[in-house]
Formats: sequence, structure tokens, C-alpha cells
Amino acid sequence: MIRKLKTSVMAALCCTVIGGGLAGCDGDAVENWDPFAAATQKADADLISGTKKIDVAGQSVNVSCSGDPAQGAPVIILMHGAGDGLDKMAAVQKTLSEKNRVCSYDRLGSGASGKPEGAQSLDSTGKVLTGVLDRVAGDAPVVLAGHSLGGLIAARYAPDHQDRVKGVVLMDATSPTMLGDIKKAIPESAKGPAAEMRAQNLAVFEGQNPEMLVITDGEVRSAGNIPVEVIQHGQQYLAAIPEYGPSLEKAWAAGQRKWLALSSDSKLSTAAKSGHHVYVDQPDIAVKAIQRVTSQAANAR
Repeated sequence: MIRKLKTSVMAALCCTVIGGGLAGCDGDAVENWDPFAAATQKADADLISGTKKIDVAGQSVNVSCSGDPAQGAPVIILMHGAGDGLDKMAAVQKTLSEKNRVCSYDRLGSGASGKPEGAQSLDSTGKVLTGVLDRVAGDAPVVLAGHSLGGLIAARYAPDHQDRVKGVVLMDATSPTMLGDIKKAIPESAKGPAAEMRAQNLAVFEGQNPEMLVITDGEVRSAGNIPVEVIQHGQQYLAAIPEYGPSLEKAWAAGQRKWLALSSDSKLSTAAKSGHHVYVDQPDIAVKAIQRVTSQAANAR
């Protein structure tokens, strides 16, 4: 039982710290189905409806869009964590699409999208995001709502695209200094399962993940005064890991506070009953935050 517990905690840590382990994380509260897959696509190819594979710089990217564009309202873009895919966010997308146009996509190496041709960087995965936005949003403004690694990518992307990104929601986003946080929380001298945790997570950051994405630490740059909401998990299960858990939880919480520097109009909240997958454990909290930011962004135009 102890060995099984340690293995389970390791898998959770790999998924939680960076949003997905080497082989990905399935989660346990959302069905893997896409309610929009059977939607009828409109004749206008510029307005994607349902699930479709599009070409982005010669790469196949799987996207899903639903809901009608509201006058003056930004298009909501959902961004999954590592090891997940757009299917994981289908339920939230369905709810949000009742009042807004909402799109999600599988990053290269995830879900039904093609595999990357080589190592990716935050810059190159950002270029794919730009290609997706060109197809699903056109010239319309967007609100990026990212979970875990998807949140980190959204937060790194927004400062350089302030003409397009008018709001951001980060759902337990990977810390901007997570690589250093792991090294500090679990020292190189660690033994046993802790040492294995450390090695696995560092390998993921070095690009040994399905997306072949090299994830680097960096300062949080400002995206101006756009509305930003940061939601952190409230169930501190990492603290249960002997010796190193409390340090990991403290580093994770500090990382959420660092993301507040993304905007002069940012706020932090806690999903008290949620683990890492906030939008699964407490979807109402995620939905309301995204709706608030979208409404604020629309009113600011």
C-alpha cells in the first residue's frame, strides 16, 4: 500500500507541477468526448463550427469551436494543460458557448493534432497559437483561458500580443519559475521516490514530453491593464508528500502570486474544493471567472 501510494503521488506530482507527466495525465472527472464533433460546419470556412483539423504552417492542428459571436465580445480560447487535450475542456466549452463564441485546440503533440517536427519553444508554440487565432477569431479580440501549462503559454503570449489578447484567465497555471522551484524544493541530494520525481519533472522541462516543448523559467512581463484572473487550487495534496511536499505547495502558491504581475488589473482567488484541474473539480468557478473577464474585456473596448 505504501509503495502504491508513493507511485500515485509521483504521478500526481508530475501532472500537477507542470500540468502533465512524460506520458500525460488523464484526470478522473471528465469524460473524453467532444459534444461539438457532430456539429454542422457552416459554409463560411472562416467561421469554424464543430471540430476540424486546420493547417497551421504545414502542421495539422485540431480545433473545436462552438457558440455564436456576440457583438463586441471577445472570442474565448481554452488552452489545455500538458498531457490533456481539448476534449478535457469540452464540458466547460459547452457551458461558455451558450453566451459566447468559444474555441479550443490541441497543441502539436497533443490530442488529435500532428506531432511537432522537432523541439518546440515557448516562442514556436506561440506562433502556432497565432495561426489558430487567425483561423478561429480573425480580427476579433480574444480572451485566453489556460490551465496549467496552457496557462503558462497564455501568460507568456499575452504581453507580445496586446493588440489581440484583451483578457486572461489562469487556472492553476504552471509557475513562471517552476524549473527553479522544483530544483529548490527537491534537492539534488534527494533519494528514492523524491529523486525520481525530481528527475522526471526536470526531464519534462527539458523537452522530454509529447509536445517536445522546452519550458524555461522567466520574469512575468506585463500585458498592460487587461483583466486577469488567477485561480489556484485549494486542496493542498502535495503537502502530503513526505519531507518535500510543503515546499512544493509553498512554491506553487508563490508562483500563482507572481502571475498577478501580468496586469495592473489582476486578482487571485482560490478554488477551495479543487485539486489541480480547477475547471473539472469546480467548473462553476472557472466558468464565472472566464465570463467576468470576457465581459470586462468587451466593456473596455
